[in-house]
Amino acid sequence: MDTIEKLKILSADSQYDLACACGTGKDEHRRRGLDGKWLYPVTLPDGGYTVLLKTLLSNACSRDCKYCPLRSDKDTRRCTLKPEEAASIFMDYLKRRKVSGLFLSSGVIGTPDYTMEKINSVARFLRYKYHFRGYIHLKVIPGASDAAIEDSISLASAVSLNIEAPGEKRFNLLSDKKDYKQDIIRPMKLLSKLTSKGARFSRVKCTTQFIVGASDETDSEIVKYIFGLYNRLNFNRVYFSAYQKGSGDPGIPGETRTMSNPDQSFMREHRLYQVDYLIRRYGFTEKDIYFDHEGQLMQDRDPKEVWAERHPEYYPVRINSSAREALLRVPGIGLDTAGRILKMRSDRRIRCLEDLGIRGKRLEKVKGYVIFE
Repeated sequence: MDTIEKLKILSADSQYDLACACGTGKDEHRRRGLDGKWLYPVTLPDGGYTVLLKTLLSNACSRDCKYCPLRSDKDTRRCTLKPEEAASIFMDYLKRRKVSGLFLSSGVIGTPDYTMEKINSVARFLRYKYHFRGYIHLKVIPGASDAAIEDSISLASAVSLNIEAPGEKRFNLLSDKKDYKQDIIRPMKLLSKLTSKGARFSRVKCTTQFIVGASDETDSEIVKYIFGLYNRLNFNRVYFSAYQKGSGDPGIPGETRTMSNPDQSFMREHRLYQVDYLIRRYGFTEKDIYFDHEGQLMQDRDPKEVWAERHPEYYPVRINSSAREALLRVPGIGLDTAGRILKMRSDRRIRCLEDLGIRGKRLEKVKGYVIFE
């Protein structure tokens, strides 16, 4: 294959890794270029955006991850870019102003460290041959050595390593070859240590991803791990990828579950993203997240609504005098609306929700929780 043909295949196969994925805003949706590459707008620490070229270095893989359509026993068209090839492609797109950053992942080519050597070589070409000082997100391969991980962090703006499942028991249902403690938890702790506040590489951001619904985990288990990833390991973002029917081994729990309810994993992914947002942006604690008797988030309403139902004593919230934290506990009021309320009421009294531009179903939702004293 020529380079562009390989890039089309590898860029398409990179869709399964969301550890730098686009968000929910209108400016954060991924798009596919005419030449087959995926472009991902990603939020930068300073609040701006950069558009990433997102691709695999190789879709060959020696691993047996049972949820993955690229696992070793699958019959798929395999190809690999050479490090200098990948670096040259990126620089070509950069010069044409198609992208301004790179997300690079890979299947496991033989061993984790051999793969990391190739991934890191791409970044090294960009940093030292082409003198690129922009955004590079590198994937850390499970089982990589401490030296390979530190080398990656020294070259990257951000790194990610997928946790995949909450805990060893759930993880073991997804792979017979990987060791949860040695291949996942050990490198995650190292990432945390090397990028923590005051450490040499504190500027580097760390993210991870759960494969939602591939194993037999509950939402409550995932949420417990989310808090651990943020509070104990100080990771910057957690992403969620719904297991997709037909992607994995017929024997894994996710395949049986999606046969009976194919939309469940996608709704679980959606609810987990909502929980993650409440944790990161709204100050929700672990005790603020509620589950049903099976440990699952409610499918029919969002987690902030569920909290409101459990705390009727908190309402009604006074639009013209309540603190920002109280406003953010109102279902239907988000960060932008809360900011608008604070700004407007500094000049005048707010008399109705329509003054805030709230309309339709959201208007009816908010009305049940606020008063205009």
